[in-house]
Amino acid sequence: PPPPGGGVDAGTIRLKIDCAPPDAVIVWPKDRGAAPRVYRPVGKNEMNPLTHFFAGWVLACPADLSRRDRALICAASVAPDLDGLGLLFDIAAGHPEGGYVWYGRFHHVLGHNILFILAATLAVGLLARRRAMTALLAFTVLQLHILADVVGARGPDGFQWPIAYLLPFTDAVSLSWRGQWMLNAWPNVVITAALVALTLFAAWRRGYSPVGLFSERADRAFVETLRRRFGRPPGKKKAPGR
Repeated sequence: PPPPGGGVDAGTIRLKIDCAPPDAVIVWPKDRGAAPRVYRPVGKNEMNPLTHFFAGWVLACPADLSRRDRALICAASVAPDLDGLGLLFDIAAGHPEGGYVWYGRFHHVLGHNILFILAATLAVGLLARRRAMTALLAFTVLQLHILADVVGARGPDGFQWPIAYLLPFTDAVSLSWRGQWMLNAWPNVVITAALVALTLFAAWRRGYSPVGLFSERADRAFVETLRRRFGRPPGKKKAPGR
């Protein structure tokens, strides 16, 4: 590859190349002052979207928000992974294994940057009932999504999916961590299990769960089942007719 030019830090170049697997495609821009972009032909690994979802739910519960606002925060928590939908176009185009061009080029790019985070936060704020609180929590879970992907989304081939956080303003800053653990490593399993446990505890304690985002009736039945199994929380009495 051509040597770095202009104001690019050589350390940035090495970082981008070091974290790329052998099958990665490294594209050097015409501007020799810009860092190269690393595209992975095949991409299948990121922290489970369900983990991001439960992280959003757990963060939203203590704020005592409406069902609508909780749903917005959970949507924001998984929204960055919308940039992985390019995989559907690759499948529709019949790209063979090893040639997932759209997914490999845009995943962890279009939705994992500061502009997307700010736009999503603004959208949540406009749609929410408690606008300020909901927007603040949405911004927080979006940042948490980025952090989680940086520390715990290494694929089985060692690819780290570096995140150009400051896009579209500049791609010179790439977030990655050499200590990043594998997608199926025990820390991810423990984090997911802890989030599910906190979700169940909040449902038992507060009387609502993520089930309520889809059906309030099913949610009441789910909470009642938890309380019959584990007893009622202090100060909570069975509602008439339930």
